[in-house]
Amino acid sequence: MVKDCVSVWEDCLRFIRSQVGDQSFKTWFEPIAPLKLHEGILTIQVPSQFFYEYLEEHYVQLLRQVIHTELGSNGRLEYSVIVDSGSAQNQAYSVTLPNQTPKNKWEQDKPAKVHSPFDMPSVEDEFRHSNLNPNYDFENYIEGDCNRLARSAGIAVAEKPGVTSFNPLMVYGGVGLGKTHLIQSIGNKIRRDDKRHFVLYVSSEKFTTQFTDAIKNNSIQSFTNFYLQVDTLIIDDVQFFSGKEKTQEMFFHIFNHLHQSGKQIIMSSDRPPRDLKGLQDRLLSRFKWGLTADLQMPDFETRIAIISRKMQSDGIYIPEDVVEYLAYSVDTNVRELEGVLISLIAHATLNKTEISLELAKQTLKNIVHDIESEVGVDYIQKSVGEYFQISVEDLKDKTRKKEIVIARQVAMYLCKEYTNHSLKSIGYHFGGRDHSTVIHAVQSVSDMIEIDAKFCHSMDELKKKMRMKSV
Repeated sequence: MVKDCVSVWEDCLRFIRSQVGDQSFKTWFEPIAPLKLHEGILTIQVPSQFFYEYLEEHYVQLLRQVIHTELGSNGRLEYSVIVDSGSAQNQAYSVTLPNQTPKNKWEQDKPAKVHSPFDMPSVEDEFRHSNLNPNYDFENYIEGDCNRLARSAGIAVAEKPGVTSFNPLMVYGGVGLGKTHLIQSIGNKIRRDDKRHFVLYVSSEKFTTQFTDAIKNNSIQSFTNFYLQVDTLIIDDVQFFSGKEKTQEMFFHIFNHLHQSGKQIIMSSDRPPRDLKGLQDRLLSRFKWGLTADLQMPDFETRIAIISRKMQSDGIYIPEDVVEYLAYSVDTNVRELEGVLISLIAHATLNKTEISLELAKQTLKNIVHDIESEVGVDYIQKSVGEYFQISVEDLKDKTRKKEIVIARQVAMYLCKEYTNHSLKSIGYHFGGRDHSTVIHAVQSVSDMIEIDAKFCHSMDELKKKMRMKSV
């Protein structure tokens, strides 16, 4: 008897129901609809990208087991993700579960380990395993003042790898600001544009582990030969090369060969090359050959755009007041912002309720309380703007009206006192002004506090608000 997709999925659900709780079953499996069954591949439709990611994170082993039970060891599962439930469905987003019985040893399912490149039998095999996450692309990498230079440089490199003067391209910034997303977006675009181009993404820690294994296995030549055949090499978190002299030596020679051969090198770090410690001077010198671009904390408008894009990709509606609340409350980094958003969606999904401002405050009160305890530039600008009854845009504008100039100087003064931003960074957040303007603002406010009692009282009120937020 030939089974169709509906009957296969019904059999799968009977088994799944026996393995998970009723609430989990209703929340995560009842909304799924079987779409088609073709050549041992069952395609199921899920409501959103978030829904798919949750299944993959929490139920992948269960789904793998039931699919192989129903369809055999070669059975596979694919997802069709709805981007916008109110319009036409997007092209199927497919993720294939590994077979339980691999065709050869290179296809074995080892989720906890990524094979070292030199373990692969040939470059052709590894070409299909560039270690790139297909979800990282320029389309979902929101551009703002915080990342415009780095993103633009990344696109230029992706369009002409190894040809531009941005070689190497070094992207640096703090935790959660999108470094990995950006450098992998470059690799994904290169591969889409030229299937013959060999792109390899690897973390510095993985590179070090591979090199150490090569020493132990007397296979350094194989290791070196492999890396010398890469067309675009993407190394993440190069700061972790610090103190590893032999690894730096090997990377130095690979870097030289690739660069001299016109190959593209892309790197990320948590700080600029000049601040990297424990790295050889000759290596640091080469890091500075191309372009070094930084990623900064996203401003309010960029955070709004990030939330909106996330909503669009997940096919979820969030009221405007909730979006603004999240964007205002989380002014640290992109990763925390997305984490807060996912938490809110999960609470709404599990409780089967609409997302509202009340739900956002209730479910995120612990997270937001921790985040709100820190005073950020956006908070200071908003507080000063409200106190002087002017807009944040006026604080960033070029206008020289006296009342706006004073408010702007006050905001800069408070940023200097209550944040860890450098003078240059503070000036950047006020319309791209230079550090000398910030120095002048701080001095002017200090002088006015000394000679103007009314102004001093105003500053005390604002400082009290800053201190209360920091408690």
